Formats: sequence, structure tokens, C-alpha cells
Amino acid sequence: MQHSDPHSHPWHISERDFPANGSLKEQLRFLLNYAILAPSKHNTQPWLFHIEDAGVELYADNTRILSVADAHGREMIMSCGAALANLLVALRYFKFSWTMELPTNPGTQHLLARLKVERSNEEPGEEERKLFFALLQRHTNRQAFQRRPVPLRVVQRLEVVARDAGASLAVVRNDEQRVELANLVLSADHALWADQQYRQELAQWIHADESPSLDGIPISALGHADISAYLGQYHLHTLVENTEQTQDEADALKPPVLAVLATVADTWFDWLTAGIALENVLLHARIAGLWASFFSQPTEIPALRQTLRRVLEMAEYPQIVLRLGYAAYGARVQSTPRRDVDDVLM
Repeated sequence: MQHSDPHSHPWHISERDFPANGSLKEQLRFLLNYAILAPSKHNTQPWLFHIEDAGVELYADNTRILSVADAHGREMIMSCGAALANLLVALRYFKFSWTMELPTNPGTQHLLARLKVERSNEEPGEEERKLFFALLQRHTNRQAFQRRPVPLRVVQRLEVVARDAGASLAVVRNDEQRVELANLVLSADHALWADQQYRQELAQWIHADESPSLDGIPISALGHADISAYLGQYHLHTLVENTEQTQDEADALKPPVLAVLATVADTWFDWLTAGIALENVLLHARIAGLWASFFSQPTEIPALRQTLRRVLEMAEYPQIVLRLGYAAYGARVQSTPRRDVDDVLM
């Protein structure tokens, strides 16, 4: 299925179109428009939903797995977790309550979660309303960020958000670790690009801006072509300088903020949890005016994933590296296309 403007739909969904007098199935179908705005590796959108009489089931779409970059489906399930997080935010905003059932094993059908949903009279709180409106404002920003420092209190809040969702957000504050992490990302990126199969797989998901494709990444959304610009490598010498700081600067972190989202274990359940936590962090970041992009490269190479744990002295399993900061002045952060809800319904 194709739209006349694949880059705007369904990002222009309006809460005013909610079918308040419709059936529960019709209402849940509408809310899935928000679920599918979640981020996914290469914008593969690897989720499927089944609407039942009293709820909805979430499945991983194994046909969209990245067999080279994500052979075990870890990032696929994380993406599904992010979609689930979006759905829960939308449910809360439209005054639904739910119970969630998780299977003991996803099985061959890759069932990840089942929600039983019912109407509630409880109004959403102020933060819950802000999270809902952030759903349409969250895009991956692959461009260079401002050099504006990020307030420490904002980063600390994101750490709490990740912890509340069952994961951890390890923010890199140590200059030496910051340089090591930046170099690790670059090493992983070079190693992956040396793999012809990886390059071929990536090429399948990058499209021309005029392409009618409803998945993948438009070329214009890729931003700066030099990964070092994303990391601030061109300012690496400033990361290790011993300069005096004002109190305001001492209460802020150098841009871009580099952080690693991690989980205690490394099962499919932890991957789903990581996706939920990641999306919650991204939505709270947008509320605070921050943008984010991802560095999955070090977690896609087993040996470098272990190196990442050693560099950051962490017992947890790193799931993804984040870059957080403020958008450059005048920068236009472009959304990536999404498939219709009809395309992801079983």
C-alpha cells in the first residue's frame, strides 16, 4: 500500500479523530497509529498487531529481521518494545486501563505481549499528557548537534526514567571513557562497513527522497555523512582538557551526551524491556527539548559489545548507545515514513 505523501502519514494523526463513539476494536485500531511511530533499526518497522475483542496482541515480524546486523533479533524485539511503549502512552491519554500478559516464550509466532484493555474514568496526569504529545515530536536526529551543554538535572531525570522501566541508562561522564566510547563506535562502524553483506543489507533500506516506500530511511534523513560529527570527534581535544568551570558548567554535561542503555540480563524479555525503556527515555528527552540518535554498531559485534562493558565498567548488558543533545539552529529534523496500521494488522 502506498500514500501520496509517505513522509507525512501517519505523523499527522490528530487526537480529534479518535472514534469516541466507536467500538473498542475501532478505538484500539486508531491508537495503533501512535504505536507505529516508534523507532526501529533502519526503519524496518518489525511489528505486527492483532486486535481482539478486549485487547491487542503484539508480535515481532520475523520477515523484517536484519539477518546480518541483527541475526538474533535483539534489535527487532527492542523496536517492538518501543512500539508497545507508545501504545501504552496513547492508551493512558485516552483514559484506558490495561493488564499485560507476557508469554514464557515468544514461540514460532513471536508473540511478545498481550494487553487486556478497558475504559477508565481516570484523567491522564500532566506528565502523561506531555508524553502523549511528544509521540508526534520524536524523530531520530542524525545531524550534528549544538555545542550547548545539557543540564545535569535533565540527564539525571532520564536515568530515573530508564530505571523505572526496568533498564539502566549509563551516562558517560568520565572524559577518558568518553573518548574510548567514541573510538569504539568508530571501530565498530569501520568493521561493519568492511562487511559486504552488511553494506548490501543497509542499501536495501535506504531510499531516494521521492521513493513511495513506506519503510526504510530517506537519504535526506541521514544527516551528516561523517560519523565523527555525530560523536563530536572534531572536539575530542576539548574532552580531556583540564579547564576551570563555572558552577553552571559544572552542573551540565558536554554535548553530545553519550549514554548506554543496558539491562541486567540478555534474554528476549530484556530486549523487550530495553525497547520500552528506550522509548520512554526518548519521549522524556523530547519534553526537555533534547533530540537523540543511536549508535548500535558496538552492540552488533559480540567482541566489541564485551569491550563496551569493560570500558564502561558495567555488569549489565549494553543494548544500544545513545547520543543526546540540542538540534543545530535552523536544522530541520525530518520524520521517516511509516506503513499504514492496516499493513501491520494480522
